[in-house]
Amino acid sequence: MYRGRMERDLKRWVDLGLLPQSSASAMLAEYDARESTFSVGRVLLALAALLLSASLLLLLAANWEALPRLARVAGVVLLIWLFHFLAAYFLGRGAKAVGAALLILGTMSFGAGIALVGQMYHLSGDAADAMLLWFAGACLSAAAFASAAVTTIAACLAWAFLVTLFESGGLVPVVESYFWLVPVLAVIVLTLVRYTDAGRTRHLAYLLGVAWLGALYVDNPEIWLATSFFAAGLIAFLLASLPRSPLYGLASEAGSAPSFYPFAVAVIGLVALQSEARGAWAEIAVGVGLLALALVGIGIAGARNGAVRYLAYAVFAAEILYLAFETLGSILGTSGFFLIAGVVVALVAWLVIRVERRLGQAGEASR
Repeated sequence: MYRGRMERDLKRWVDLGLLPQSSASAMLAEYDARESTFSVGRVLLALAALLLSASLLLLLAANWEALPRLARVAGVVLLIWLFHFLAAYFLGRGAKAVGAALLILGTMSFGAGIALVGQMYHLSGDAADAMLLWFAGACLSAAAFASAAVTTIAACLAWAFLVTLFESGGLVPVVESYFWLVPVLAVIVLTLVRYTDAGRTRHLAYLLGVAWLGALYVDNPEIWLATSFFAAGLIAFLLASLPRSPLYGLASEAGSAPSFYPFAVAVIGLVALQSEARGAWAEIAVGVGLLALALVGIGIAGARNGAVRYLAYAVFAAEILYLAFETLGSILGTSGFFLIAGVVVALVAWLVIRVERRLGQAGEASR
């Protein structure tokens, strides 16, 4: 997506005489030469490794009873080491895609070994323990080989760890202490992201943190907690987005994430407060706060951060429709609500067009 947009921009600049064709071609070639550039072949090879892992594990699982215990454990351990040694060999020869696929196979085999040993010897523990141990093994592998692919697997395992804590319908005393490990896992993933240059995987860690906050509120639906989300998210958003903030330069270098995710947390806090509001006036007051937050997001970061801008648009439109339904829909009936909704959507569209036009003019003036 980014490459296509860049190619169109370069072509336009060449047509306008702002850039020589040779320079545009050199820029495009330099971008294509980067290792982080998206490659369909690498993605398909990684998917093939995952499918082979599933096939191998199912094949072995179907024949467990025919194998002695020692042979089962030795076989899985052999697979783990074999895949990692082969990965080291191919990585040393420059075959990075094949090496990444082999590391995926080795990491998946490690997870199979955990399940196998737990089943054979009836070890105490649950799925959360297994996921935590598997996550630790994946992190060691990712760090040892500086593998972006295994870092992504580690991030997925951190998500699986959070899901297992809630698969029984909520936190229970046995795993309550584990719940507080989730932010630690997110920090570990972010550290691996920087070390292995797995830039896209950082969003899994950020989303894990947001999901953890949501799970915390679901398990403890308290007004003070929702208020804390809103206040902390808004402060962090302002620190990352205001040009005069001491953190603005650092946040700008990190892309859109430092502004977007705190903004999302602030939105979640106000939405939670609105769900706890009692009475029409309380809901309207919180709704006005959501509308104001959306406008603040557009005004402060809309010109530079598309993610914040579109989230703010969505929040603004959804909240106006919600308020119209809650305050006028019950009075005027369904047809009246749809009439009002149509007018509201038209007004929002007009507002968005004007805001986009102003942001475009501001961007042109700053050049």
